[in-house]
Amino acid sequence: MTTPPPVQPALFNLESLRKDFPILDQRVHGHPLVYLDNAATSQKPRAVIKALNRFYEHDNANVHRGIHELSRRATVAFEAARDRAASFIHARQPSEIIFTRGTTEGINLLAHTWGAKNLKSGDTILLTEMEHHSNIVPWQLLAGRTGAKLAYLPVTGDDGLLDLSRLDGFLNDNSVKLFAFTHVSNTLGTINPAAELCARARRRNIVTLVDAAQSAGHRPVDVQELGCDFLAFSGHKLCGPTGIGALYGRRELLDDMPPFQGGGDMIATVDFFASTWKDVPHKFEAGTPDFAGAVGLHAAMDYLAAIGLDKIARHDQELSAYAFERLSRLRGIRLFGPRKERSGVISFLMNNVHAHDVVTAADQLGVAMRGGHHCNQPLMKKLGVESTTRASFYFYNTAAEVDRLVEVLAEIQKFFSP
Repeated sequence: MTTPPPVQPALFNLESLRKDFPILDQRVHGHPLVYLDNAATSQKPRAVIKALNRFYEHDNANVHRGIHELSRRATVAFEAARDRAASFIHARQPSEIIFTRGTTEGINLLAHTWGAKNLKSGDTILLTEMEHHSNIVPWQLLAGRTGAKLAYLPVTGDDGLLDLSRLDGFLNDNSVKLFAFTHVSNTLGTINPAAELCARARRRNIVTLVDAAQSAGHRPVDVQELGCDFLAFSGHKLCGPTGIGALYGRRELLDDMPPFQGGGDMIATVDFFASTWKDVPHKFEAGTPDFAGAVGLHAAMDYLAAIGLDKIARHDQELSAYAFERLSRLRGIRLFGPRKERSGVISFLMNNVHAHDVVTAADQLGVAMRGGHHCNQPLMKKLGVESTTRASFYFYNTAAEVDRLVEVLAEIQKFFSP
C-alpha cells in the first residue's frame, strides 16, 4: 500500500485548517469535492470572509479624501494593508507597494511606465519560455510601440528546467535592459532560482522583474533576499479576494517612473492644461482603489503567516512529490516538470484522452482540475502539445485527495480505453 508523505501530518493540523474553508465541505455531482485548481485561484478562509463582511458592515467608505469618521477608518485599514503587504514580502518601506488588480495589471503598469521611459529601439527584453501570457503579451505590446525586441531563455524539455548554461550568453548582450521571469511555473511546477537569476542580471546592471503569482502565499518571499527590482503578485492565489494584488518596486525606480493612469487621488494639483503628481505609491493608484479587497488581502496574509509559509512550502513539495510518484505508476501518462524540488503543480497528458475530456470526466466524480494551455501557449508549443491537464495543490489538500485523484484517473483511463 502506498503511504502518504511521512512528514506531512506533523506540519500542521490539516483537519482543523480545512474547517476554516467552508467551500471544501460540499459534494459535487454526488461526490465529496476534491479541489485541485489552486494555481487558478485559491479558496478563502472564514477569516478573510469575516474581514470583508466586517468592513462592509461597519467601515465602508472611500479612502484618503473623506474627512468623516468612516472614511478615516477605511483609510487606516487600507494603508494598514499596504504596511502588511510590505512586511509580507520584506519590502524596505510601505511606499514600495502599489496596489493593483493583480499580477497582470502590475506587469502592464511596468510596461507602460518603466518600460516606456527606459526602453527604445534595439533594446532587448529577456523572458523565459515558461512565462505566463501576462509576462509575455505586455512586453510584446511595448516592443511594438518602442522597437525593442524580445529574447527567451529556453526550457530544457519535459523536466521543465531553465537552461541556465545559456543565461550568460543572453545577459552578456549589452542590449538586454530587463530580465522578467516567473518565480514558480504555473504549468511545470518548476521553482526557479530567483535570487541567483537576479544576482546574475544585477552584475550587468539589468533590471529584474519577478512574477510571484505562484510563489507568494506558497513559500516565503523576501524581495531583499531575492535582490529583485520589481515583483508582482495576486491576492486571489493566496487565499485573498479577487481583484486585488500588489506590485513591489525599489523606491528609487518608482520615483523615476511616470504615472500609469490619470484621475482622482493620484494628483497633487490640477490645472486646465497641466497637473502634478503625488509621491509614490499614490502616483500609481488613480481613482477609487479596491480598499475592501486590500482589507481582505491583509486578513489573508495574516492567516498564512500564522500557519507559516515555510510549512506551506514543505507541504506543497511533499504532496506534489507524492502525487508525482503515484501518477507515474499509471499507464500511458506523460508528466511534465521536475521530478524533485517542485511546487504543488503537476501537469500531465493521458494517452488517447484530451485534457478537456479528462477534467470534464473528473468533475463528474467530484475532482476539480484545469485542462488547457494554462495561458502558456508558447510553452505548449515548445513541449509539442496543445494542452495538458493540471492538478494544483495548496496547504488544505491532503494525501487522501491525491489518492482519490489517482483513483479517478484510473477510472477515466478504463472508460476511454479502446
